[in-house]
Amino acid sequence: MFESLTERFDRVLRKITGRGLLSEAQVDETLREIRVALLEADVNLDVVKSFTEQLRTRLKGAEVKEGLTPPQTVLKEVFDEVVHLLGDQKANLQLSSKPPTVIMLMGLQGSGKTTTAAKLAYHFRQSGRRVLLVASDLARLAAVEQLKVLGEQINVPVVGPEEGVSNPRDMFPKVRKKWIEGMHEVVILDTAGRLSIDQNLMKELSDLRELYKPKEALLVLDAMTGQESVHVAKAFDETIGIDGVIFTKLDGDARGGAILSIRSVMGKPIKFVGVGEKIDKLEPFHPDRMASRIIGMGDIQTLLEKAQSAVSAEKARQIVTKASANQISLEDFLEQIRSMKKMGSADELLSMIPGASSLKSQVDFEKVESEMKRTEAIILSMTRMERLHPEKLDGSRRRRIAKGSGTTVQTVNQVLKQFEQVRKMMKTALKPNGMRALKSLLPF
Repeated sequence: MFESLTERFDRVLRKITGRGLLSEAQVDETLREIRVALLEADVNLDVVKSFTEQLRTRLKGAEVKEGLTPPQTVLKEVFDEVVHLLGDQKANLQLSSKPPTVIMLMGLQGSGKTTTAAKLAYHFRQSGRRVLLVASDLARLAAVEQLKVLGEQINVPVVGPEEGVSNPRDMFPKVRKKWIEGMHEVVILDTAGRLSIDQNLMKELSDLRELYKPKEALLVLDAMTGQESVHVAKAFDETIGIDGVIFTKLDGDARGGAILSIRSVMGKPIKFVGVGEKIDKLEPFHPDRMASRIIGMGDIQTLLEKAQSAVSAEKARQIVTKASANQISLEDFLEQIRSMKKMGSADELLSMIPGASSLKSQVDFEKVESEMKRTEAIILSMTRMERLHPEKLDGSRRRRIAKGSGTTVQTVNQVLKQFEQVRKMMKTALKPNGMRALKSLLPF
Protein backbone atom coordinates (compact mmCIF):
# COMPACT_ATOMS: atom_id res chain seq x y z
CA MET A 1 0.00 0.00 0.00
CA PHE A 2 1.47 3.34 -1.17
CA GLU A 3 4.96 1.81 -1.45
CA SER A 4 6.18 4.31 -4.05
CA LEU A 5 5.04 7.38 -2.10
CA THR A 6 6.30 6.03 1.22
CA GLU A 7 9.75 5.36 -0.26
CA ARG A 8 9.89 8.90 -1.67
CA PHE A 9 8.97 10.45 1.70
CA ASP A 10 11.64 8.32 3.35
CA ARG A 11 14.32 9.52 0.91
CA VAL A 12 13.29 13.17 1.34
CA LEU A 13 13.55 13.01 5.13
CA ARG A 14 16.91 11.24 5.07
CA LYS A 15 18.45 14.22 3.28
CA ILE A 16 17.60 16.68 6.07
CA THR A 17 20.51 17.41 8.41
CA GLY A 18 21.64 20.10 10.81
CA ARG A 19 20.64 21.48 14.20
CA GLY A 20 18.50 24.29 15.60
CA LEU A 21 16.35 26.04 12.99
CA LEU A 22 15.51 24.48 9.66
CA SER A 23 17.18 26.64 7.03
CA GLU A 24 15.17 28.21 4.24
CA ALA A 25 17.18 26.22 1.73
CA GLN A 26 16.30 22.99 3.51
CA VAL A 27 12.62 23.88 3.56
CA ASP A 28 12.61 24.80 -0.15
CA GLU A 29 14.41 21.60 -1.17
CA THR A 30 12.18 19.45 1.04
CA LEU A 31 8.99 21.01 -0.36
CA ARG A 32 10.24 20.68 -3.93
CA GLU A 33 10.86 16.95 -3.48
CA ILE A 34 7.55 16.42 -1.68
CA ARG A 35 5.77 18.22 -4.52
CA VAL A 36 7.39 15.90 -7.08
CA ALA A 37 6.57 12.84 -4.96
CA LEU A 38 2.90 13.81 -4.73
CA LEU A 39 2.59 14.58 -8.44
CA GLU A 40 4.19 11.25 -9.32
CA ALA A 41 1.67 9.64 -6.97
CA ASP A 42 -1.09 11.12 -9.20
CA VAL A 43 -2.36 13.53 -6.55
CA ASN A 44 -4.55 16.34 -7.91
CA LEU A 45 -2.44 19.39 -8.90
CA ASP A 46 -4.50 21.88 -6.88
CA VAL A 47 -4.27 19.61 -3.85
CA VAL A 48 -0.47 19.42 -4.23
CA LYS A 49 -0.18 23.22 -4.42
CA SER A 50 -2.36 23.73 -1.35
CA PHE A 51 -0.58 20.99 0.60
CA THR A 52 2.92 22.31 -0.05
CA GLU A 53 1.95 25.91 0.74
CA GLN A 54 0.39 24.88 4.04
CA LEU A 55 3.48 22.83 4.80
CA ARG A 56 5.73 25.77 3.91
CA THR A 57 3.91 27.87 6.52
CA ARG A 58 4.44 25.15 9.11
CA LEU A 59 8.13 24.64 8.32
CA LYS A 60 9.43 28.17 7.74
CA GLY A 61 11.57 28.91 10.78
CA ALA A 62 10.19 25.89 12.66
CA GLU A 63 12.40 25.11 15.62
CA VAL A 64 13.79 21.65 15.99
CA LYS A 65 12.09 20.56 19.17
CA GLU A 66 14.11 19.30 22.11
CA GLY A 67 14.77 15.58 21.80
CA LEU A 68 13.92 15.55 18.08
CA THR A 69 16.18 15.58 15.04
CA PRO A 70 15.48 17.86 12.04
CA PRO A 71 13.99 14.93 10.04
CA GLN A 72 11.72 14.06 12.98
CA THR A 73 10.55 17.67 13.23
CA VAL A 74 9.71 17.75 9.52
CA LEU A 75 8.10 14.31 9.80
CA LYS A 76 5.72 15.57 12.50
CA GLU A 77 4.69 18.58 10.43
CA VAL A 78 4.20 16.43 7.30
CA PHE A 79 2.15 13.94 9.34
CA ASP A 80 -0.14 16.69 10.71
CA GLU A 81 -0.69 18.11 7.25
CA VAL A 82 -1.43 14.70 5.68
CA VAL A 83 -3.94 13.99 8.47
CA HIS A 84 -5.64 17.30 7.66
CA LEU A 85 -5.62 16.44 3.94
CA LEU A 86 -7.35 13.11 4.67
CA GLY A 87 -10.08 14.61 6.82
CA ASP A 88 -8.71 15.20 10.35
CA GLN A 89 -11.22 12.98 12.19
CA LYS A 90 -12.67 9.52 11.58
CA ALA A 91 -16.06 9.87 9.83
CA ASN A 92 -18.55 7.36 11.22
CA LEU A 93 -21.53 6.01 9.31
CA GLN A 94 -24.71 7.80 10.32
CA LEU A 95 -27.31 5.41 11.77
CA SER A 96 -31.04 6.16 11.74
CA SER A 97 -32.69 6.82 15.09
CA LYS A 98 -35.58 4.67 13.84
CA PRO A 99 -34.44 1.41 12.12
CA PRO A 100 -33.66 0.42 9.54
CA THR A 101 -30.61 2.40 8.47
CA VAL A 102 -30.61 2.21 4.66
CA ILE A 103 -27.17 2.38 3.01
CA MET A 104 -27.04 2.75 -0.75
CA LEU A 105 -23.84 1.80 -2.59
CA MET A 106 -23.09 3.32 -6.00
CA GLY A 107 -20.16 3.13 -8.39
CA LEU A 108 -18.89 2.15 -11.81
CA GLN A 109 -18.73 -1.45 -12.91
CA GLY A 110 -15.56 -3.14 -11.69
CA SER A 111 -15.11 -0.92 -8.64
CA GLY A 112 -15.91 -3.82 -6.29
CA LYS A 113 -19.38 -2.63 -5.32
CA THR A 114 -21.06 -6.02 -4.82
CA THR A 115 -18.19 -7.45 -2.79
CA THR A 116 -18.09 -4.26 -0.73
CA ALA A 117 -21.81 -4.63 0.01
CA ALA A 118 -21.13 -8.08 1.47
CA LYS A 119 -18.08 -6.83 3.40
CA LEU A 120 -20.12 -3.99 4.88
CA ALA A 121 -22.88 -6.43 5.84
CA TYR A 122 -20.28 -8.62 7.55
CA HIS A 123 -18.94 -5.57 9.42
CA PHE A 124 -22.40 -4.78 10.82
CA ARG A 125 -23.17 -8.41 11.55
CA GLN A 126 -19.96 -8.70 13.57
CA SER A 127 -21.21 -5.86 15.76
CA GLY A 128 -24.44 -7.76 16.44
CA ARG A 129 -26.82 -5.96 14.08
CA ARG A 130 -29.46 -7.64 11.92
CA VAL A 131 -28.57 -6.92 8.29
CA LEU A 132 -30.41 -7.30 4.99
CA LEU A 133 -28.72 -7.18 1.58
CA VAL A 134 -30.65 -6.00 -1.48
CA ALA A 135 -29.50 -7.24 -4.89
CA SER A 136 -30.82 -4.46 -7.14
CA ASP A 137 -28.07 -4.61 -9.77
CA LEU A 138 -30.21 -6.08 -12.54
CA ALA A 139 -27.96 -4.91 -15.38
CA ARG A 140 -24.86 -7.06 -14.81
CA LEU A 141 -25.16 -10.75 -15.53
CA ALA A 142 -24.84 -12.89 -12.38
CA ALA A 143 -24.66 -9.84 -10.05
CA VAL A 144 -27.71 -11.03 -8.09
CA GLU A 145 -26.34 -14.56 -7.85
CA GLN A 146 -22.93 -13.25 -6.73
CA LEU A 147 -24.50 -11.31 -3.86
CA LYS A 148 -26.60 -14.32 -2.84
CA VAL A 149 -23.49 -16.51 -2.67
CA LEU A 150 -21.67 -13.91 -0.57
CA GLY A 151 -24.72 -13.51 1.66
CA GLU A 152 -24.75 -17.27 2.34
CA GLN A 153 -21.07 -17.15 3.29
CA ILE A 154 -21.68 -14.52 5.99
CA ASN A 155 -25.16 -15.74 6.97
CA VAL A 156 -26.94 -12.55 5.86
CA PRO A 157 -30.24 -12.75 3.93
CA VAL A 158 -30.35 -11.36 0.39
CA VAL A 159 -33.46 -10.03 -1.37
CA GLY A 160 -33.41 -10.47 -5.13
CA PRO A 161 -35.95 -9.61 -7.87
CA GLU A 162 -39.03 -11.68 -8.62
CA GLU A 163 -38.98 -13.52 -11.93
CA GLY A 164 -39.56 -11.12 -14.82
CA VAL A 165 -38.68 -7.97 -12.86
CA SER A 166 -36.18 -5.82 -14.77
CA ASN A 167 -36.55 -2.45 -13.04
CA PRO A 168 -35.01 -2.30 -9.53
CA ARG A 169 -37.70 0.20 -8.44
CA ASP A 170 -40.26 -2.62 -8.68
CA MET A 171 -38.40 -4.53 -5.97
CA PHE A 172 -39.12 -1.94 -3.28
CA PRO A 173 -42.43 -3.36 -1.90
CA LYS A 174 -40.82 -6.80 -1.47
CA VAL A 175 -37.73 -5.33 0.17
CA ARG A 176 -39.76 -3.20 2.56
CA LYS A 177 -41.90 -6.18 3.57
CA LYS A 178 -38.76 -8.23 4.17
CA TRP A 179 -37.07 -5.68 6.42
CA ILE A 180 -40.25 -5.19 8.46
CA GLU A 181 -40.79 -8.96 8.93
CA GLY A 182 -37.13 -9.53 9.81
CA MET A 183 -36.86 -6.42 11.99
CA HIS A 184 -33.61 -5.64 10.19
CA GLU A 185 -31.55 -2.79 11.61
CA VAL A 186 -29.40 -2.19 8.52
CA VAL A 187 -30.40 -2.52 4.86
CA ILE A 188 -27.58 -2.39 2.30
CA LEU A 189 -28.54 -1.68 -1.30
CA ASP A 190 -26.24 -2.92 -4.09
CA THR A 191 -26.97 -0.99 -7.28
CA ALA A 192 -26.08 -1.27 -10.96
CA GLY A 193 -22.91 0.17 -12.43
CA ARG A 194 -21.65 0.85 -15.92
CA LEU A 195 -18.24 0.86 -17.56
CA SER A 196 -18.65 4.63 -17.78
CA ILE A 197 -21.17 7.21 -16.56
CA ASP A 198 -24.30 7.47 -18.69
CA GLN A 199 -27.69 9.17 -18.41
CA ASN A 200 -29.67 5.94 -17.91
CA LEU A 201 -27.49 4.90 -14.96
CA MET A 202 -27.81 8.28 -13.29
CA LYS A 203 -31.59 8.25 -13.74
CA GLU A 204 -31.88 4.76 -12.24
CA LEU A 205 -29.75 5.68 -9.23
CA SER A 206 -31.58 8.98 -8.69
CA ASP A 207 -34.90 7.12 -8.69
CA LEU A 208 -33.62 4.56 -6.18
CA ARG A 209 -32.29 7.27 -3.91
CA GLU A 210 -35.63 9.03 -3.95
CA LEU A 211 -37.47 5.76 -3.28
CA TYR A 212 -35.31 4.31 -0.49
CA LYS A 213 -34.26 7.62 1.07
CA PRO A 214 -30.95 6.16 2.35
CA LYS A 215 -29.31 7.53 5.46
CA GLU A 216 -25.98 7.08 3.69
CA ALA A 217 -25.42 7.17 -0.09
CA LEU A 218 -21.85 5.94 -0.50
CA LEU A 219 -19.73 5.93 -3.64
CA VAL A 220 -17.47 2.92 -4.12
CA LEU A 221 -14.23 3.85 -5.91
CA ASP A 222 -11.30 1.79 -7.15
CA ALA A 223 -8.21 3.34 -5.52
CA MET A 224 -6.02 2.16 -8.40
CA THR A 225 -7.74 4.45 -10.93
CA GLY A 226 -5.98 7.52 -9.49
CA GLN A 227 -7.33 10.97 -10.37
CA GLU A 228 -9.98 9.42 -12.62
CA SER A 229 -11.79 8.36 -9.45
CA VAL A 230 -12.05 12.05 -8.46
CA HIS A 231 -13.72 12.88 -11.79
CA VAL A 232 -16.14 9.97 -11.28
CA ALA A 233 -16.95 11.19 -7.75
CA LYS A 234 -17.70 14.70 -9.04
CA ALA A 235 -20.13 13.35 -11.63
CA PHE A 236 -21.99 11.17 -9.11
CA ASP A 237 -22.17 13.95 -6.53
CA GLU A 238 -23.43 16.58 -8.96
CA THR A 239 -26.15 14.28 -10.34
CA ILE A 240 -27.21 12.13 -7.38
CA GLY A 241 -25.41 13.41 -4.30
CA ILE A 242 -23.06 11.32 -2.18
CA ASP A 243 -22.51 11.31 1.58
CA GLY A 244 -19.14 9.60 1.61
CA VAL A 245 -16.67 7.34 -0.15
CA ILE A 246 -15.47 3.76 0.19
CA PHE A 247 -12.14 3.02 -1.51
CA THR A 248 -11.49 -0.54 -2.68
CA LYS A 249 -8.26 -2.32 -3.71
CA LEU A 250 -6.14 -0.12 -1.45
CA ASP A 251 -3.78 -3.05 -0.90
CA GLY A 252 -2.83 -2.88 -4.59
CA ASP A 253 -2.43 0.91 -4.78
CA ALA A 254 1.27 1.80 -4.75
CA ARG A 255 0.74 5.53 -5.39
CA GLY A 256 -2.13 6.83 -3.22
CA GLY A 257 -3.17 9.73 -5.47
CA ALA A 258 -6.91 9.11 -5.27
CA ILE A 259 -7.16 8.80 -1.51
CA LEU A 260 -5.00 11.91 -1.00
CA SER A 261 -7.09 13.98 -3.43
CA ILE A 262 -10.71 13.06 -2.77
CA ARG A 263 -11.35 14.89 0.51
CA SER A 264 -9.86 18.19 -0.62
CA VAL A 265 -11.52 18.17 -4.03
CA MET A 266 -14.91 16.80 -2.99
CA GLY A 267 -15.24 17.77 0.66
CA LYS A 268 -16.69 14.28 1.23
CA PRO A 269 -15.37 11.96 3.95
CA ILE A 270 -13.82 8.56 3.35
CA LYS A 271 -15.81 6.08 5.45
CA PHE A 272 -14.17 2.70 4.73
CA VAL A 273 -11.27 1.22 2.80
CA GLY A 274 -10.94 -2.25 1.29
CA VAL A 275 -7.52 -3.74 2.01
CA GLY A 276 -7.88 -7.24 0.57
CA GLU A 277 -10.18 -9.68 -1.18
CA LYS A 278 -11.41 -11.59 1.88
CA ILE A 279 -14.78 -10.72 3.40
CA ASP A 280 -13.21 -9.26 6.58
CA LYS A 281 -10.85 -6.94 4.68
CA LEU A 282 -12.91 -3.77 5.01
CA GLU A 283 -11.63 -1.29 7.58
CA PRO A 284 -13.13 1.93 8.98
CA PHE A 285 -11.04 4.84 7.69
CA HIS A 286 -8.87 6.63 10.26
CA PRO A 287 -7.09 9.69 8.76
CA ASP A 288 -4.31 9.65 11.38
CA ARG A 289 -3.58 5.94 10.92
CA MET A 290 -3.58 6.22 7.12
CA ALA A 291 -1.29 9.26 7.25
CA SER A 292 1.06 7.30 9.49
CA ARG A 293 1.24 4.47 6.94
CA ILE A 294 1.74 6.84 3.99
CA ILE A 295 4.79 8.56 5.48
CA GLY A 296 6.34 5.30 6.74
CA MET A 297 5.50 5.58 10.45
CA GLY A 298 3.47 2.35 10.43
CA ASP A 299 0.12 1.81 12.12
CA ILE A 300 0.59 0.30 15.56
CA GLN A 301 -3.00 0.95 16.67
CA THR A 302 -4.51 -1.11 13.82
CA LEU A 303 -1.85 -3.78 14.35
CA LEU A 304 -2.83 -4.07 18.03
CA GLU A 305 -6.52 -4.25 17.13
CA LYS A 306 -5.82 -7.04 14.65
CA ALA A 307 -3.80 -8.90 17.28
CA GLN A 308 -6.60 -8.54 19.85
CA SER A 309 -9.17 -9.87 17.39
CA ALA A 310 -6.92 -12.81 16.45
CA VAL A 311 -5.85 -13.78 20.00
CA SER A 312 -8.06 -13.49 23.08
CA ALA A 313 -6.68 -11.95 26.26
CA GLU A 314 -7.05 -15.30 28.05
CA LYS A 315 -5.13 -17.14 25.32
CA ALA A 316 -2.39 -14.50 25.43
CA ARG A 317 -2.06 -14.99 29.22
CA GLN A 318 -1.80 -18.76 28.72
CA ILE A 319 0.98 -18.33 26.16
CA VAL A 320 2.92 -16.02 28.52
CA THR A 321 2.58 -18.56 31.36
CA LYS A 322 3.73 -21.42 29.14
CA ALA A 323 6.62 -19.40 27.69
CA SER A 324 7.84 -18.48 31.19
CA ALA A 325 7.96 -22.19 32.10
CA ASN A 326 9.45 -23.17 28.72
CA GLN A 327 6.36 -25.27 28.01
CA ILE A 328 5.42 -23.90 24.58
CA SER A 329 4.46 -26.83 22.37
CA LEU A 330 4.31 -27.27 18.60
CA GLU A 331 0.53 -27.09 18.96
CA ASP A 332 0.93 -23.58 20.44
CA PHE A 333 3.39 -22.77 17.65
CA LEU A 334 0.79 -23.84 15.05
CA GLU A 335 -1.86 -21.71 16.73
CA GLN A 336 0.42 -18.68 16.64
CA ILE A 337 1.04 -19.16 12.91
CA ARG A 338 -2.71 -19.32 12.29
CA SER A 339 -3.28 -16.24 14.42
CA MET A 340 -0.73 -14.32 12.34
CA LYS A 341 -2.49 -15.42 9.15
CA LYS A 342 -5.78 -14.10 10.55
CA MET A 343 -4.15 -10.72 11.15
CA GLY A 344 -3.12 -10.37 7.50
CA SER A 345 -0.32 -11.06 5.06
CA ALA A 346 3.34 -10.61 6.01
CA ASP A 347 3.47 -7.63 3.61
CA GLU A 348 0.48 -5.99 5.30
CA LEU A 349 1.77 -6.56 8.83
CA LEU A 350 5.25 -5.23 8.01
CA SER A 351 3.73 -2.01 6.65
CA MET A 352 2.15 -1.38 10.07
CA ILE A 353 5.44 -1.53 11.97
CA PRO A 354 7.05 1.92 12.35
CA GLY A 355 10.13 2.27 10.16
CA ALA A 356 9.72 -1.17 8.58
CA SER A 357 8.33 0.00 5.23
CA SER A 358 11.84 0.59 3.92
CA LEU A 359 12.60 -3.11 4.52
CA LYS A 360 9.77 -4.35 2.31
CA SER A 361 11.87 -4.31 -0.84
CA GLN A 362 14.36 -6.63 0.88
CA VAL A 363 11.77 -9.27 1.80
CA ASP A 364 10.54 -12.03 -0.51
CA PHE A 365 6.94 -12.14 0.72
CA GLU A 366 5.99 -15.05 -1.51
CA LYS A 367 8.78 -17.08 0.07
CA VAL A 368 7.67 -16.06 3.60
CA GLU A 369 4.06 -17.10 2.90
CA SER A 370 5.26 -20.34 1.30
CA GLU A 371 7.44 -21.20 4.30
CA MET A 372 4.54 -20.55 6.70
CA LYS A 373 2.31 -22.93 4.71
CA ARG A 374 5.08 -25.53 4.66
CA THR A 375 5.61 -25.22 8.43
CA GLU A 376 1.86 -25.60 8.99
CA ALA A 377 1.80 -28.73 6.79
CA ILE A 378 4.70 -30.28 8.71
CA ILE A 379 3.10 -29.69 12.12
CA LEU A 380 -0.26 -31.00 10.89
CA SER A 381 1.50 -34.20 9.77
CA MET A 382 2.38 -34.91 13.41
CA THR A 383 0.14 -36.65 15.93
CA ARG A 384 -1.19 -34.58 18.82
CA MET A 385 1.19 -36.39 21.18
CA GLU A 386 4.14 -35.43 18.95
CA ARG A 387 3.05 -31.79 18.84
CA LEU A 388 2.82 -31.70 22.64
CA HIS A 389 6.10 -33.61 23.14
CA PRO A 390 8.49 -32.68 20.29
CA GLU A 391 11.37 -34.26 22.21
CA LYS A 392 9.96 -37.67 21.18
CA LEU A 393 10.44 -36.99 17.48
CA ASP A 394 13.11 -39.57 16.61
CA GLY A 395 14.44 -40.37 13.15
CA SER A 396 11.63 -42.70 12.05
CA ARG A 397 8.93 -40.25 13.17
CA ARG A 398 10.65 -37.41 11.29
CA ARG A 399 10.78 -39.51 8.12
CA ARG A 400 7.06 -40.25 8.42
CA ILE A 401 6.27 -36.54 8.98
CA ALA A 402 8.39 -35.54 5.96
CA LYS A 403 6.55 -38.03 3.76
CA GLY A 404 3.15 -36.93 5.08
CA SER A 405 3.85 -33.24 4.47
CA GLY A 406 5.52 -33.70 1.08
CA THR A 407 8.83 -32.30 2.35
CA THR A 408 12.21 -33.72 3.38
CA VAL A 409 13.69 -34.78 6.72
CA GLN A 410 16.07 -31.82 6.44
CA THR A 411 13.10 -29.43 6.16
CA VAL A 412 11.41 -31.04 9.17
CA ASN A 413 14.66 -30.59 11.12
CA GLN A 414 14.78 -26.90 10.12
CA VAL A 415 11.22 -26.32 11.39
CA LEU A 416 12.01 -28.02 14.70
CA LYS A 417 15.15 -25.91 15.04
CA GLN A 418 13.17 -22.72 14.36
CA PHE A 419 10.61 -23.79 16.95
CA GLU A 420 13.32 -24.27 19.60
CA GLN A 421 14.77 -20.84 18.79
CA VAL A 422 11.34 -19.21 19.16
CA ARG A 423 10.72 -21.00 22.43
CA LYS A 424 14.11 -19.90 23.78
CA MET A 425 13.56 -16.29 22.67
CA MET A 426 10.12 -16.12 24.28
CA LYS A 427 11.39 -17.46 27.58
CA THR A 428 14.36 -15.06 27.55
CA ALA A 429 12.21 -12.04 26.68
CA LEU A 430 9.97 -12.63 29.73
CA LYS A 431 12.86 -12.52 32.21
CA PRO A 432 13.99 -9.30 33.98
CA ASN A 433 16.15 -7.38 31.46
CA GLY A 434 14.89 -9.93 28.97
CA MET A 435 14.89 -7.68 25.91
CA ARG A 436 18.56 -6.87 26.44
CA ALA A 437 19.36 -10.57 26.70
CA LEU A 438 17.17 -11.31 23.69
CA LYS A 439 19.25 -9.04 21.47
CA SER A 440 22.28 -11.20 22.14
CA LEU A 441 20.42 -14.17 20.64
CA LEU A 442 19.53 -12.39 17.42
CA PRO A 443 21.80 -12.79 14.37
CA PHE A 444 21.84 -9.02 13.59
